[in-house]
Amino acid sequence: MIFKVYYQEVKDRSPRRETTRSLYLDIDAQTELEGRIKARQLVEANTAYNIELIEALSDNHLAYEQENEHFALTEFPS
Repeated sequence: MIFKVYYQEVKDRSPRRETTRSLYLDIDAQTELEGRIKARQLVEANTAYNIELIEALSDNHLAYEQENEHFALTEFPS
């Protein structure tokens, strides 16, 4: 499953929509909940980001996101 993670780069300021960024993760999970948990663990272990939202992308939503030139899956070291 592909998950889109919305985040703020710093935790010491109040979140603002204008500074929200996103990244995409390919997570091997049996359920959406398990995927969200794994995605959160990966991002928290490898960054100092303030996570706002994690959503699983449907096939149609993924196809739309892939049309964006900035779409790239993020990989963290194991």
